[in-house]
Parts: sequence; C-alpha cells; structure tokens
Amino acid sequence: MKTLAAELARRRAQHLYRERLVLDSPPGAEVRVGAEKLLSFCSNDYLGLANDPRVIAAMRVGAERYGVGAGASHLVSGHSRAHHALEEELADFVGAERALLFSTGYMANLGVVSALTGRHDVIFEDRLNHASLIDAARLTRAKVSRYPHADTNQLAKLLVLARKPGMITTDAVFSMDGDLAPLAELRALAAQHGTRLLADDAHGFGVLGKNGRGSFEHLHLPLTPPVILMATLGKALGVFGAFVAGEAALIETLIQRARTYIYTTALPPAVAVAARASLLIVRTEGWRRERLQTLVEKFRTGAQSLGFALTASTTPIQPLMLGESERALEISRRLRERGILIPAIRPPTVPEGSARLRITFSAAHEAAHVDRLLDALSTVRI
Repeated sequence: MKTLAAELARRRAQHLYRERLVLDSPPGAEVRVGAEKLLSFCSNDYLGLANDPRVIAAMRVGAERYGVGAGASHLVSGHSRAHHALEEELADFVGAERALLFSTGYMANLGVVSALTGRHDVIFEDRLNHASLIDAARLTRAKVSRYPHADTNQLAKLLVLARKPGMITTDAVFSMDGDLAPLAELRALAAQHGTRLLADDAHGFGVLGKNGRGSFEHLHLPLTPPVILMATLGKALGVFGAFVAGEAALIETLIQRARTYIYTTALPPAVAVAARASLLIVRTEGWRRERLQTLVEKFRTGAQSLGFALTASTTPIQPLMLGESERALEISRRLRERGILIPAIRPPTVPEGSARLRITFSAAHEAAHVDRLLDALSTVRI
C-alpha cells in the first residue's frame, strides 16, 4: 500500500501538486500575496462586488441586527427574515415561483440530485460537468450515463434506451471552458422524455442576459418545468452561498427531502443581507456587464492577433489551452514574475492533455489591465 507521502511525491513529479496562495488583501483586480502586488486574472468576482463598500456595509448592518451566525439549521430555528427575503427576491429576479438557499453550490447540487432521484433512475451528465454534479450522481447510487460534451444527438439516443430516465444534469456555463450548454435542446429532450433538467448556472448568473438573470435569459428560455436552476452567490454577486429556483412544488420537496439543506446550519443571516444588497446592484448597474463584455472582446481580439488559439467562449472565462501540465506551470510562473497572477489548471480538474491558463475577467478590470496582460503573454510563450 502506498504511503501518503509517496503519493504526494508522485503528484509533485507529475506536475499535479496543488498549492494554496495566501492573499493579504481583499479580492479585486489587484491583490497582494505577501510582498507581491499582482494583477489578478483568476477570480470569479465577475462584477467586482466582493469588495464593494455598499455590500460590506450591508453585511455589517446584518451582523449588528442578526449576529454573526444563524444558530441552527433552517428547519429548526435558523431561518431568518433576511433569508426569507433573499429567497423571494432571487425567485423574482430569475422568474421562478420560488427559490431555496443552500450553503454552497456543491451542497445545492448534491441536495437536488439526491432528493429527486434514486438507485433505479438513470442520471445523464455532460462529460465536462462540474465535480459537484458528478459527485451528486455518484452519491445517489443511480445509474450514470455520460454523454460527450454538449452532444444532444448522443444524449437523445441514450434517453431512448433508458428504462427510467431520472435527470439530465449540466453546467449552463462550463467552468473550465467558458462555453454554454445547448440548453434549448436539453430542455426539449427533458420535456420529451419526462425527466428533469438540472442546470448549474454558477458562472452565468449575474453575468449573462440583458438583465443579468443568467444563461436562460441569455438564450430567451423560460425558467419553468422541467428546468431546475442552481446558481451561486459567491461569483457575480461576490458574497457566498447558493440557491435553487423552480416551481413551488419543487422547492417544498427539497425542503422535505434535500439532506444537504435539512442537516446543516443555515448561512449567517448577515450574508443574506449582503447578498440582497449585491442583487440590487446587479439589477440596477447594467454597465458592469457591459464593461465586462467589452474587456472580454478586447482580450480575444488581442490574443488572436498574437497567434493564441482561443476556445469559442464569449463569457468572462477565457482558457488558453497549453496541453501539458509542466508547460502550463512554467507559463504561469513567468507571468507571475511579470506581476500577473493566473494559476495553471491541470488534471484532474481538466482532462489529461488539456492543462491551461484559465483567464477570467471582472468589471473591476480596466482596459489598461488587459493591455498589460496581452503584453505579458506576448513575452512568455514557450
């Protein structure tokens, strides 16, 4: 049996060892790591709200009113007026009957899949799904059928063969590639085969759509059955937590059956107060999404002129595919020497042979920051 130390040594030798950064500053376009001041292109704070003074002030007010912890699970005594108001506002924003708060997106996906499927069901999942969706399917003990990335033709064949289709699960915006799932086709297949579609819109919510409502608004699709929406509050909203949205019967079922909702302490109410403030900013300051898209387009034009091969992503997630882990690590290191922070993404987070720099943009960035990134990239290619 291999020792833990031997396994860690193997990971180091294969350039797969993960190390944590220790930040000494709030998230933002520029961060401090020890004595280093770095221009960051690796945050999910897409709208630049994680350090917004109005959101900070709201959390302070929430802590003064409700304390710093919920004190119990939602179903015991931890469900505050702040939680309830946030759920109502989220449901209204995305156009669903109701919404339900979870502590994290991971727990939300596990809760939904385990509550609505069982060991005799078949769960169909995109091969590039987020780890939380993959683990959710595993924990149900259901049969799992994986279809090639975004291949709805193959999915249709698998659905025909299944005895008991239980659920289709997919990222709405794929977290490592930045592309959108074919949600219209997936929604139609789910309706045709009498199954549900769980879409994880962690990276689309707040960012995509005319009003920031996410991938379904962006694609002009209604948020009605068979769709179940999951989105997070820790990315575009810059706070913490997650929610599931859908029809009233769905939410009531999750309250009764989702173990990751029932058996955990509720989010601190102060976090819910902060999220409400952030949601109001998302509703009223559309310029943030406009700036974000302008920055993405500027980067793509510049990177293509430098000869970099880009994916089809038009979202704030812009991967530069580099192939081998060692190469990705080396380019990441060279960028950091030039004051730019973009950690390498390697297997098993992404498939073998597809190590990359996952460049992400925020409304907190400026055009000059993109110019600096492009200039650095032009000097570090190997």
